[in-house]
Formats: sequence, structure tokens, C-alpha cells
Amino acid sequence: MCEASRVKRARRVLLGVLGLIVLAVVAFVLVYRVPDRPVASLRERWAGPPSELVPVQGMNVHLRDEGPRDDPTPIVLLHGTSASLHTWEGWAQALKAQRRVIRFDLPAFGLTGPAPDGDYSIERYAAFVVAMLDEREVRRVVLAGNSLGGYIAWATAVLHPDRVERLVLVDASGYPFESESVPVAFRIATTPGLNRLMAEVLPRWVVRGSLENVYGDPTRVTPELVDRYLELNTREGNRAALAERFRQTRPGPLADRLPDLTQPTLILWGGKDRLIPFSVGERFHTAIPNSELVRFDDLGHVPQEEGPAETVAAVERFLAARDGA
Repeated sequence: MCEASRVKRARRVLLGVLGLIVLAVVAFVLVYRVPDRPVASLRERWAGPPSELVPVQGMNVHLRDEGPRDDPTPIVLLHGTSASLHTWEGWAQALKAQRRVIRFDLPAFGLTGPAPDGDYSIERYAAFVVAMLDEREVRRVVLAGNSLGGYIAWATAVLHPDRVERLVLVDASGYPFESESVPVAFRIATTPGLNRLMAEVLPRWVVRGSLENVYGDPTRVTPELVDRYLELNTREGNRAALAERFRQTRPGPLADRLPDLTQPTLILWGGKDRLIPFSVGERFHTAIPNSELVRFDDLGHVPQEEGPAETVAAVERFLAARDGA
């Protein structure tokens, strides 16, 4: 066979392979396509009482504000990436009899959805938290956050120390780290090209697998939990915003200011967290002068959701000890 014939044959084979790949991608999209859901279609299921939608920074922010209004230092709860205010339901139910509990969907997530200006820097998130406190006419708070929410919590304390009386960090991010295992949805969202595909496609098994990855005990991931994450993450605009959030909110920039924090700080960590290792929790404990660290050996990256009773009990002890001091 002459050289020209071999080249033509190789081209035909290559074109055939590329054609099969294109067909496979098209078939995948057709099978697993999940279009954006309009906000109105999600409100009935996910924004029932006591939910409110309040205008802040050009967004209708999904918020729940419960408990006694005369609480001088309400507890504000900030969820993590791809989560929503519902992740704190166990804590809110336990705390609201005695404390005012405020939680809301952060920009890019839940029913709040994308920020109009597309800014997901950590400084912008901290400014958003302050704007929410102003909207609620609250001056100082106990600020708690999980994962990204933990990063936002301590960044807010660093940048706006007069607004934060105490901190609770739950498997918080903000330091560079090496993961033992990253949820597949996060891998897709941070991979150029694939993250564009995710704007149209989100198989249920990807959501389930990602949740099982961050739970210490994957058997605790229920169909109802998968429903919630799947539906709220396909709220119109959220998937595109997620890719931007990963691109813009990088760990590290404010970490050298952690030793400046003077607020009493409780650090909670899941011993089976494979996304952000326990060594990061130890690093926070070392850096923040007035802090204590509690580890829950059987819980994963979202211990407040996976084990609400045991984790909120640690928070109640922390608050009681500090209130009685």
C-alpha cells in the first residue's frame, strides 16, 4: 500500500472515531439532559413557610429567619458549594426555641441564584453577608458556615470584625488543600468544556454519587436528599454560576490574617471528610488564637446535615459556655 493510501485510510479511521465520539456525546446529552428550572417552579416545594424572598444587591434572596427577635446576637448559618439553606434544617430546629436563627441561599446557589454582576470573589461574598445583616437590621452575630460557607464566615470576620461576635467553622475551606476524593460534580464544574456541558446535562447518578462522596456514611443519602440537590442546582443560571464560583473563589488570599481574629471560634470537622482533610481543621485551630477543635469520627464533609444532633450539641455547649463566661 502506498503512502498516500495509508494516509487516506488513517483519515477515514480518525473521522470514523470522531464521528462515534460525537454521536456518543449527542446520545448522552439526549438521555441525561436536564434543562434549567424556572424559579417559580421550585418555590412551592422548597420555599414554603417560613421562607421569605428579600431583595438584596439586585437578587431575590431566599431566606429563613426564625426564633426570638429580641436575641441580641442571632446565629447566621452559611451553606457550602452547591448546597442551600436546607442543609441547616436540623440545627435550625434545635436552636430556634432559644436563639434567633437566620439562614439564606448564597449567590450562585439555591433559589437565590446567580449574582447580577457575576462577582463571586470572597470579598464580594463577605460584603453580601453584611448586606444581609443590614437588611435584617442586625448588628452583631454568631456566624457559622460549612465548607465555602465557612470560608465566607471567617473572611467576613477578618474584613468586618465589628459584625461578628463569635465564629463556628464546619469543615471550612480557605486554605489550599489536597483532597483524598473530589465529588464528580465538582470535577465536572472545574473542567473547561465539561462545565459547559453541565449547563445542559446533570444525571441524577452524578448528584447521588457526589453526595455519597461527601457523606461519612453513604447509606444516609436518601432519594429525597438527591431530589433537593438536583432540583436546586438546576435552578436557572446556577450551573453556569457554579463554574464561575470555582474559578473566582480561590483559597489562600486572606489566610495570613487568620491569627488576627479575636472572636471565640468553634471548629467542627468530620473525621471522614475526604474533600477537605482534618489537617486543615488543625491548621485553622493553630492559626486562630481563641479557638477549639472538635472532631466527629463517623461524619463526612457536611456533618451538620449528616449528623445534626451531635454537631448542634457541640454548638450549644460552645454558646452556653461563652454566655456563662
